[in-house]
Amino acid sequence: MAKTDASRYVRIVKKTGALGRFTSERARADYDAAYQRGLDALPAPDEVVDVGTGFGTVRCYRFGAPGPNPVLLLPGRAGGVVMWEPNLPAFAGSRPVYALDLLGEPGRSVQTAPVRTAADQAAWLVDVLERLDLRGAHLLGYSFGGWLAANLALRAPERLASLVLVDPVQTFARFPVQLLLRSALSVLPVVQRWGRPAFLRWIAGGAEVEPGDPVATVINEGIRTYRIALPTPVPFTDEQLRGLAVPALALIAGRSVLHDARRAAARAERFGVRAEVWETATHAIAGERADEVNTRVLAFWSEVEASRRG
Repeated sequence: MAKTDASRYVRIVKKTGALGRFTSERARADYDAAYQRGLDALPAPDEVVDVGTGFGTVRCYRFGAPGPNPVLLLPGRAGGVVMWEPNLPAFAGSRPVYALDLLGEPGRSVQTAPVRTAADQAAWLVDVLERLDLRGAHLLGYSFGGWLAANLALRAPERLASLVLVDPVQTFARFPVQLLLRSALSVLPVVQRWGRPAFLRWIAGGAEVEPGDPVATVINEGIRTYRIALPTPVPFTDEQLRGLAVPALALIAGRSVLHDARRAAARAERFGVRAEVWETATHAIAGERADEVNTRVLAFWSEVEASRRG
């Protein structure tokens, strides 16, 4: 995870009848400026389309020509398409890649109806797959996007070729108490000034982010300017995970503070997920270990495709 106002990273508004929104027009303008700078750091998309769903309009960027073995990317909290800057060139080298701004989060998707349940979260993604006519897609989700990806795979496996989860939260292990306590303390007015920077350094494994980093900037601005109104992701039950019916790979950061990495990996493997603990990686694994992550994910996709042909 890039450096963010992580005091709100864990907290999700629980007004299940509410819509996500920018806090003001000035906030929207500030975010749009950061978003555009981040977008300019990416390869130029081959197509930009706003996809209508039952819960709003989803902004989708396609990189590469349409074709077989498409990839669908679901970003982490407030990351949007910009967070894939370290990974997109590699992923789009041989397959069409579709990257979304998540519905109900900061970005250029527009929520028009409340998202109340896990079923709702899957429903709008199924709408996207249908309207883009994506069949046999490789689905990759990171962090909160990992939970979304697993949720979709459990509910609509027939639409997917494979599932890759990059340090997914609330999927195989719960948030630790220490994370929740630190998050709660960091939003108290009396400790905000020192609590948030300390929390950020802790959640990113002590890593510093270069000033002006496009990914960090867009996440920071998104969390600062936007109020999310989505249901809190609930960890999946054993019964649900037994129903996972697509080839799955989980890359779990050994130094992640968002769950117990070894416990998450052990539970994933119980249900047929190929789980790998990257011992020295933090939750920012997709960026800090980009070359290795890209190589591993591409190899997994190729393996799945070869098995389907055979």
